[in-house]
Amino acid sequence: MKQVKVAILGAGFIADIHMESYTRFVPEAEIVAVFTRNEEKARAFAAKHHIAQHFSSIDELIKHADFDVVDICLPNFLHRDATLKAAAAGKHIIIEKPLAVTLEEADEMIAACEKANVKLMYAEELCFAPKYERARALVEEGAVGDIYMLKQSEKHSGPHSDWFYDVNQSGGGVLMDMGCHGIAWFRWMLKNNKAVSVTASMKTVFHKERTKGEDNSIVIIEFENGVTGVVENSWAKHGGMDDRSEIYGTGGVAYADLFVGNSVLAYSRNGYGYAMEKTDTTVGWSFCMFEEAFNQGYPQELKHFIDCVQHDREPLVTGKDGRAVLEIIYAAYASAGEGKKITLPFDQRVEKPVDLWLKPSVHPKN
Repeated sequence: MKQVKVAILGAGFIADIHMESYTRFVPEAEIVAVFTRNEEKARAFAAKHHIAQHFSSIDELIKHADFDVVDICLPNFLHRDATLKAAAAGKHIIIEKPLAVTLEEADEMIAACEKANVKLMYAEELCFAPKYERARALVEEGAVGDIYMLKQSEKHSGPHSDWFYDVNQSGGGVLMDMGCHGIAWFRWMLKNNKAVSVTASMKTVFHKERTKGEDNSIVIIEFENGVTGVVENSWAKHGGMDDRSEIYGTGGVAYADLFVGNSVLAYSRNGYGYAMEKTDTTVGWSFCMFEEAFNQGYPQELKHFIDCVQHDREPLVTGKDGRAVLEIIYAAYASAGEGKKITLPFDQRVEKPVDLWLKPSVHPKN
């Protein structure tokens, strides 16, 4: 079967991870073009990854490049327009989290893809991370009995790019950036069982001079089947990336740590190059990662999505899943803003989700 031709949109940190994943693990895909808004960055990214064409206009990319799929690795506020243009051109779409900034954008994107009969694939790598998937298999075997609580945490000292800190571009802080992972993983573990209520607390504790958004959040989600999910996220935790899950059942417990258990414990007097994501020093003791992208599930999710395009299959994680995650994020911001539990479904019109926390008085109560 011929390769699926992919155009990657973006040239930042996550685009590099996707390129590594395609190049090393997804021979079924051929990356034929890259778009980013800065012409020089587009040219440099194309040269670095040996991509034939580069563009600084999505319209020009669609007009002049021959491809089947767009892989959207752009800032959040650009997701909607890129998706609508790709769908109108009949291209399938892989989109990094979060799906969109607002629920209205999410609905428009889903509708456009359905109308154009193209796939909208939501790139939630935790649903494909090998260690997390092994833990899920244990649950399916009955190893821990009936689940009554799930916990997931993702923490580091802050994102790579400036746009994450601008709530007008990102829509929020650490909850929008990383909380979406834990929420999506809860739904994955629970076979998309409905969330019925959300309680949240959030603060800005470390990046006060850089963002109006929250850099530390705790969200408690109650699901229809009685399971409680607790997701913890932080941009204020030093020492590199921390990503772990906990599964509590009536007959056992399971823990999965994506980084510490897949690293080499090292001590260096002078330091060395790269250790792991978000580590700002390698002097002294450090956890040195290997096969970082693979352990996080990026190659597996992209290989699955390309297979879905080749064989016209429904993706395991879709735009509708991304929309459900965004609704829970909305409720979490509202809960932190109003200081109370928020019930679902939840749908309020706001310019950006974080406004439900920053300006709770201007929004009607749930």
